[in-house]
Amino acid sequence: MELKGRTVLVLGGAGLVGMAVVRRLVAEGPDRIVIGSLRESEVTETIAQLREEYPAHANLFDGVWGDLFVPDELRLSSREAVLDDAAARALLVDDVYGELTQEVLERSAYGRLLLDVRPDIVVDAINTAGALAYRNAFRSAMDLRHDAREGGASIASVEHLLATLYLPQLIRHVQIALEGMKQVGTRIFVKIGTAGTGGMGLNIPFTHSEERPSRVLLAKASLAGAQTLLLYLMARTPGAPAVKEVKPTAAISWKSIGVGPVLRGGRPIRRADAVRPLPLDTAFQEGYGADGESPGWRELEETLDGVFLDAGENGLFSPAEFETLTALGLMEFVTPEEIAENVLREITARPTGKDVVAAIDAATMGPTYRAGVLRSQVLERMDTMAAESGVDPVAYEMLGPPRLSKLLFECAMLRRIHPTLDEAAGLDPDQVSAAVTAMLEEDDDLRQRILTVGIPILKADGAAILRGPRVKTPPETGIPLDHPRNVDNGWVDLRPENWARWASRCARLRDEIDARPDLTTGSRGDHEYGDHDGLIRPGRVVAWIFRVEDHGERIKR
Repeated sequence: MELKGRTVLVLGGAGLVGMAVVRRLVAEGPDRIVIGSLRESEVTETIAQLREEYPAHANLFDGVWGDLFVPDELRLSSREAVLDDAAARALLVDDVYGELTQEVLERSAYGRLLLDVRPDIVVDAINTAGALAYRNAFRSAMDLRHDAREGGASIASVEHLLATLYLPQLIRHVQIALEGMKQVGTRIFVKIGTAGTGGMGLNIPFTHSEERPSRVLLAKASLAGAQTLLLYLMARTPGAPAVKEVKPTAAISWKSIGVGPVLRGGRPIRRADAVRPLPLDTAFQEGYGADGESPGWRELEETLDGVFLDAGENGLFSPAEFETLTALGLMEFVTPEEIAENVLREITARPTGKDVVAAIDAATMGPTYRAGVLRSQVLERMDTMAAESGVDPVAYEMLGPPRLSKLLFECAMLRRIHPTLDEAAGLDPDQVSAAVTAMLEEDDDLRQRILTVGIPILKADGAAILRGPRVKTPPETGIPLDHPRNVDNGWVDLRPENWARWASRCARLRDEIDARPDLTTGSRGDHEYGDHDGLIRPGRVVAWIFRVEDHGERIKR
């Protein structure tokens, strides 16, 4: 893709890799580079440094900051402050676990950013897996369990855990990214991912507790893998940008080396010293020293200092720490410039062989010629068996979603009245509504099959319903019972307006088949089993609905 005149959003742009990407982008002539980071100070310092390095491009850089995993109004608050505020915590939980609506998208920090910046290209250099995993759901779960045992479990305790669980937050993060980029027309999305262990295995000695490896580290690796597969699915979604992931599997270093105060979280580390020995059996008790007794240590005014290597988000390493980490046979390391070069090459359509999404595409097994040939034989044989048995099973509701069974049953009933697409395209909605109502009253087998698999039947007047002991799609709270989200998702609908929709569907499918290039003219058209006779096949018609009406078409094989 040509970068000239484009707007590029670099998330994590103040970090080690993000800065290398920005530097590499400058020479490509984009119109605007927006640098995103967690803290305002990081963004302002980065932009000042870039303007000093590239004085001829001083107006190229813009900056945004804040937490992208929360609603926009909370993006400048610390995670602790959000969790300590009941209203903020409830808003966060609602937006993570509720339905993704346009309101939720626009209210989220990430969605708002995409809608405001409208980037042509997004490069995400945030360590998403680390940002979520280090919130430690294991500890939150044990805290909630302790509170429940003590009789003190509250809505606050529950929301604390919900706000820490990883997968719901990752899923919502990816959903917002996809929908936001689709709405603004983003062309390319490149994720700079992680393996979670710097390319090492489960024997990694660089861990976060006495466990090897720690649960938190494994959570990080799991999230990194989950995000990769979500990006793989995003790349197969119509309307999505081109999706790529570059996944370094070594330690990433370095940003700078220097000597002076050692910072943690942007602040100097204060020295500490012991003032007396403590009994071993009490020294590590929680709250030790809270009773006014000297805790046995004191913090000094002086700060820790020394020679250090700045490894970006991983912090500062001493020479010996860096030497150990990057030693041959341990994590070793890769430079941010090498990563940035691969990112740029992928953006400009020069394949590197390092795009994980493309690698999964190449390694997974898709549909096969053999399966396609056998499919027609299987369908023909099952048609014969159904005709010989005199039973039309329609659907068993094991495949899902319930909408599939609902549509199959409706289409099967329509076929009994109007066997061809041409007839169904000209149906009278009131007549069909009356006919299927009578059909279900008379045909015990058909009615029982629908109700047995958990699909209710909404009567033609819309005021009554038939149901069995199990309902696969019970009504959602907060919306009218006959709301389309209830009915369309899994209720057989006998109302005339529904049969008018079926007429429109059958007309569209018939017209598509009629306009399709004939086999004698080449392979330009898709020819499905049973299309040649004009008869309604419920499976064929519902597949068309899922593919066209529900925008569920597969775009990669």
